Amino acid sequence: MRYWAAARAAAGCDSDAVAPGTLADVLAEVRRRHAADPRFGLVLDMCSVLVSELAVGSRDQAAIDVGPDDVVDLLPPFAGGAIQLFSHLPQACLRMTSCD
Repeated sequence: MRYWAAARAAAGCDSDAVAPGTLADVLAEVRRRHAADPRFGLVLDMCSVLVSELAVGSRDQAAIDVGPDDVVDLLPPFAGGAIQLFSHLPQACLRMTSCD
């Protein structure tokens, strides 16, 4: 699982290794891992998802298999406006931090 932009900031890292399964299972696992940061679920919900560089779009995530060699990318919207989704959070929650 690779995180980009706001997804990376909310996850606090640039990637996670996740066991193969359906895309729904993989996304549920990363949501569980990062549940401590309220931003993560919000960002995840608005991300475009790619599996091995192919856009998932509106396909059923439970019907998409993610194999051991597949890479899942979470791509949040990059062009302005997304910050409005987080207006209810304290500014400290919105601060971008680097991944270590």
